[in-house]
Amino acid sequence: MKPEWSNWIVIFTILNILGMYWLLKATSKQPKEELEKENTGHEWDGIVELNNPLPRWWLYLFYFTIFFALGYLFLYPGLGDNKGYLDWTQEGRYEENLEAYKAKADAYYAKYADMPHEELMQDAQAMKTGRSIFLNNCAACHGSDAGGAKGFPNLTDDDWLYGGEEENIVATLENGRQGMMPALGAGMTDEELESVVQFILSHTSRETASEDVVAAGKAKYDVMCVACHGADAKGSHFIGAPNLTDDIWLYGGEEADIRETLLNGRNGIMPAHKEILSPAQIHLMAAYVKSLGQQ
Repeated sequence: MKPEWSNWIVIFTILNILGMYWLLKATSKQPKEELEKENTGHEWDGIVELNNPLPRWWLYLFYFTIFFALGYLFLYPGLGDNKGYLDWTQEGRYEENLEAYKAKADAYYAKYADMPHEELMQDAQAMKTGRSIFLNNCAACHGSDAGGAKGFPNLTDDDWLYGGEEENIVATLENGRQGMMPALGAGMTDEELESVVQFILSHTSRETASEDVVAAGKAKYDVMCVACHGADAKGSHFIGAPNLTDDIWLYGGEEADIRETLLNGRNGIMPAHKEILSPAQIHLMAAYVKSLGQQ
C-alpha cells in the first residue's frame, strides 16, 4: 500500500471514531423533569412521541464499541499499513497453523515411514490412510476410483508408463513427469499416416487393412517411432513411452484417436508433490497406488 493511501486511511478511520464519540456525547442528554417539554410535536391517536435520551446501558454499549475499536486497532492491523502492537498477520497465523499441522502429521505418519510396501499393503489402516491422501491430492485427475480418464492414466490395471516398482512410483510422486509425444503429421503423407495407424492396430485383436498397408506402416514406424517405442512396440519405462501392444490407451484406442495422436502429438504433465507431501506420506501413497494394480 502506498504511504499516502495509508495515511488517508488512518486519518479517515480516526476521524470517524472521534465523530461517533462526539455524536454520542452531543445527543446524550439528562432526563428532564417535565417530559412535556421533550415532546417532538408528533402525535397519533393520543400517543405522543417524546425525545427522551437513550437508556444508560444502551449508551454505555455504544461507548464500549468505540473503546473496543480503538483497542483492536492498537493491537491488530487495521490503520493503513500499521501492523499493530502484536505484529499479527493472517499469513503468519496461517504459517503457525500449518507448522502445527505438519508436526502432528509427521508424528502420525512416522510409523509408516520405514514399513516395506508389501507390509503396508497388508495393513488395512495404512491403506485407508493412503486412500485418504490419494483422494485429497490425486482424485481430481485420476478419479476417486483411480480409473483415470482420457489423458490421465488408469492406476488399477498394473500398466505403468514409468515402471511399477516402488522407486519408480515414488520418483513419479516426488518429481512429477512430463510425457511428450511429438507431432509427426508434418513428416508423413496422409497415406503414410494411415499405414502407421493400421500397423499400430495390428498389435491388437481388431481387424486391420491389408498386409501390404501394415508392412508399409511398419517401415514408416521403424523410421519415425522406433526410437521411443522400440522395435517390438512395447515402449520404454525410461522415457515413459507407452506399450502399443497391450491394447491399453491413454488417449483412446480408436482409429481416430490414434490418428490424432500421430498427427498433432500429445503432452501430459504429472505435477510434482515433494513440496506438498512429506516423504512418509509419499511412501504410504506409493504403496496404496501400487496395491490398486493388484486388486
